[in-house]
Amino acid sequence: MIVAFSVAPSGGPSEQADGSVHDAVAAAVRVVRESGLPNRTSSMFTELEGEWDEVMDVVKRATEAVGAYGSRVSLVLKADIRPGHTGEIDGKLERLEAALGEER
Repeated sequence: MIVAFSVAPSGGPSEQADGSVHDAVAAAVRVVRESGLPNRTSSMFTELEGEWDEVMDVVKRATEAVGAYGSRVSLVLKADIRPGHTGEIDGKLERLEAALGEER
């Protein structure tokens, strides 16, 4: 499965004067990267690929890491559950780029 998630603190002193929560997000991304599961982070979401239990464990631990930065945590999660398929975090993008190349 692939999970795309975004997690951010609220209700605490974690926000910078400019509204940034980068320190809290960095704590979450650190958990994801240390998991060893295939992952990538963009400006809005972190994607993570693995089996259900291991992916959800990482999301839980990343959410807990952000919880240290505020009294509340916002979690947005989207999952692509496709049993029997692995390597899709890159495979989906490769197929998209190939389709775009065929249009030229």
